[in-house]
Amino acid sequence: MKYRVIYILFLIYLAGKAEAQYNQLTIPDTISGTTFDLTARDTFKQMMSGNQTITAGINGNWWGPTLMWNKGDVVHITVHNQLQDTTTIHWHGMHLPAIMDGGPHQTIPPYTDWSPYWQISNNAGLYWYHPHLHEEALHQVTSGLGGLIIVRDSTESSLPLPRTYGVDDIPLVLTDRRFDGSNQLVDAPYGDSMLVNGTMRAQYNIPAQVVRMRILNAATERSYNIGFSDNRTFYIIATDGGLVDAPIAVTRLLLSVGERIEILVDCSGQQGTSFDMKSYNANLPQGTPGDEPVNFAAPFGNALGDIDFNMLHLNVTAATSNPITAIPTSLVSNSFYSASSAQLTRTVTISDSAIAPPGPTFMLNRRFFDLNYIDYTVPLDHTEIWDIVSTSTFSHPFHIHDVQFYILSRNGVPAPSYEQGWKDVTLIKGGEEVKFIAKFSDYSDSLHPYMFHCHIAAHEDLGMMGQFVVGSSPAGLRNVVNNKMKLYPNPGTGKLYFEMKDNISIAEAVIMNPNGQAVLMSNPNAGKGVLDVSSLSNGVYFIKLLDTEGQSYIKSYLKE
Repeated sequence: MKYRVIYILFLIYLAGKAEAQYNQLTIPDTISGTTFDLTARDTFKQMMSGNQTITAGINGNWWGPTLMWNKGDVVHITVHNQLQDTTTIHWHGMHLPAIMDGGPHQTIPPYTDWSPYWQISNNAGLYWYHPHLHEEALHQVTSGLGGLIIVRDSTESSLPLPRTYGVDDIPLVLTDRRFDGSNQLVDAPYGDSMLVNGTMRAQYNIPAQVVRMRILNAATERSYNIGFSDNRTFYIIATDGGLVDAPIAVTRLLLSVGERIEILVDCSGQQGTSFDMKSYNANLPQGTPGDEPVNFAAPFGNALGDIDFNMLHLNVTAATSNPITAIPTSLVSNSFYSASSAQLTRTVTISDSAIAPPGPTFMLNRRFFDLNYIDYTVPLDHTEIWDIVSTSTFSHPFHIHDVQFYILSRNGVPAPSYEQGWKDVTLIKGGEEVKFIAKFSDYSDSLHPYMFHCHIAAHEDLGMMGQFVVGSSPAGLRNVVNNKMKLYPNPGTGKLYFEMKDNISIAEAVIMNPNGQAVLMSNPNAGKGVLDVSSLSNGVYFIKLLDTEGQSYIKSYLKE
């Protein structure tokens, strides 16, 4: 009897040790409604034993709340920047006015606010928000800034799908980070530690029924080849921009940076079992982000390179009171643009360059990004094919702002079934040609551009980015964007502040309506100034500043 008790105690000890190797997965908080306050600040997080890690967060100390939006609502957001540095917040995947996009031009200086608003026209799906400050994306994303967005609509709500957040509808933010000997984050292409929702060695309990997982690759560079330890089949129900026509059965899916998928995993009748979500990254094709082994040249060698590794341990517990127990056979009827409807085909090239150490950098259209250079002017309501042609030796996740696109072909053949949905990111492999089609509707703004770029943060920072505007220039205005000029708050009301870089002295400030007519003028005679715009009606205006050398600087302004 004594030995039996000792044996039982030993089993309990072993179970405790096994449990101790995991940490409970954090589920981000949610905010619903139409008015949202988001505060970005520097903070700390206990990432591992020992020293706390200096991080940044939005309404917290790592990652931000999940924003719940309904299609058709007008959302009003105030971003309070309490960081020590300038930042931006980009609404990744959203169709919205360029001035609200949160790209490199919509900067938020420290201790100022930014208040964008727009009507949600996106389909139900998983989107996200993250910083997009030029040359600082790697650092700010590494620090923990970002958050998820879930859009709901009547079509999705009518389907028999799991949607109890955090119970049978699980948000999963996949990323990896590198830490130094003091537990501080290192800005690096790849990390040695896997994080899910900011949790190391994460585990979570899921009910014995059909479970929905909304998955974002929020890494700075690595692609994840997702599968499960028991090789079970899972079902893709949504790509970046919403639901696919019918669930797609797979056992593996390579997810590149910025991409999202929603999947269904059937755990019916499996109470008491456990399994792992894994990344099967051993023997990835050469040039795939993450195939570099631990002994690869610095700074790309990493402990997770070229191996299979666990991401999330899952324990199957009792079913809920109203479980979903079947995988639906159909979902929606998407209507994609046909190639014959395109009015123009644009070719975008991806190529290598050996200009910058420690190794090759990469270019779009054989040039590096310039904030003041517009690559394309796209007519409003144009349907276009973008032909992405790579001569690079590396694979790049290509992302375009403003629109969702449909992939027409990869190397001349139709895309695989799991890519036949609405997308805003797609992995362009080395030497590959990918054609997609999109329509540029609703918003015309010749002064505020949208971006297209590689979503690997270091590549973006090094200039692998271009920009386009939608619509033609208003009367009397040149098609320029000027990085030397700051306007804030924009949108705003009452007083409008401006600031010029490089000690530029301003001789005259002119506010014009969209027809190019001057409606307000002043003579600030300084590199900084303030304009009283309280007398102007609400709407879009253009601010032209003239310096003492006769150079003009123009940006658009939204008076609320």
